[in-house]
Amino acid sequence: MATRAYTKRVGISPIKMRRVVDLVRGQQADQAMDMLKFVPTPAAVAVSKTIRSAVANAEINDLKDRSKLKIVKITVDGGPRTRRFRAKARGRAGAFDRPSCHLTVEVDEG
Repeated sequence: MATRAYTKRVGISPIKMRRVVDLVRGQQADQAMDMLKFVPTPAAVAVSKTIRSAVANAEINDLKDRSKLKIVKITVDGGPRTRRFRAKARGRAGAFDRPSCHLTVEVDEG
């Protein structure tokens, strides 16, 4: 049975997060965390933390061996968008959205 970890409301757009997630999908957990150390985006930090959490959950709760853990499933879903306003010319306000996403990681021995 796979062990899961969730990170919700990450302040990065789902499109940017999916670029990083595609790099580590299907890899060994230790190898994925080593690779993410050299990816220079804030999304890599969030993905690395979630993978680390899933590995810790598998070790502590399900008594699985850390070296055998593999990322079985990793998904990025859209989260709530925060609506903000920015000053524009002639006293007007322009609206823009701040996207967020939810990240789910499943690890299992494989």
